[in-house]
Amino acid sequence: MAAGLARTRVTRVRWTDASGEDSAAPQVSRREDVVAREEPLEIRIGGTSWSVTMRTPGDDFDLVAGFLVSEGVIAAPSELMSLRYCAGFDEHGRREENTYNVIDAVLGRGAIPPDEAGARHSTTTSACGICGTTSIDAVGKQSRFDVAGDDIRVDADLLASLPDALREHQALFDRTGGVHAAGLFAASGDLLCLREDVGRHNAVDKVVGWGVREGRLPLRGTILQVSGRASFELVQKARLAGIPILAAVSAPSSLAVDLAKESGMTLLGFSRGQSFTVYTRPDRIL
Repeated sequence: MAAGLARTRVTRVRWTDASGEDSAAPQVSRREDVVAREEPLEIRIGGTSWSVTMRTPGDDFDLVAGFLVSEGVIAAPSELMSLRYCAGFDEHGRREENTYNVIDAVLGRGAIPPDEAGARHSTTTSACGICGTTSIDAVGKQSRFDVAGDDIRVDADLLASLPDALREHQALFDRTGGVHAAGLFAASGDLLCLREDVGRHNAVDKVVGWGVREGRLPLRGTILQVSGRASFELVQKARLAGIPILAAVSAPSSLAVDLAKESGMTLLGFSRGQSFTVYTRPDRIL
């Protein structure tokens, strides 16, 4: 079974019979089903525990690399020397077997190690990408890339087609119905990278991590299409990766709009069906 799936027994109750006709009494069936797996991942830097995030296993190295970009720690492959799985320790300090839920990152020259103000002291859930940050000031990160100066131009009909293109490649969602997706597209509409996770911010980190590990940062001339809403954290992650256009199938928040406007990013919301709403930098859309 795929790393992102877990089996479970379920009882299904429905008011239709086997032929699909309505039934007066509920029809009860019991069977095995699959759900999206959610497990903790401890991230260490140079052997020191830094953060724990809840995620769907799979593309873990991309997740950690993208998370480091999102935290302003790295911005190039040379700033990340290595990533490796390692064993954890139980409550008595005894070394456990490798569960593939602990990754140690070794930083390279040019990286900006997180200081105490930016350290994570609690678990980041799959619903929140900035939980555990110790101060409001630590939420805002300065990007090393100029998003405002990106001269990408995209046809409106191509932008409208991206949610369907994203949906077509959501294999884990097809099996579970319970994960978010983030897809990175070229201005031509070609899909460059797609990642899924129970956390929408994790899906974006996995895409960004793919970009840094492939030596593609800044991700100039690209569009990030996400399956959920556009929050402040997603705009910030796109900004730190140098992505000029972010499109979401649901609504943005006020802080997301403010940050996109400040960054010179094009932000789209309600991108589904035959329409979308442009909140910032509509000049990039033909």
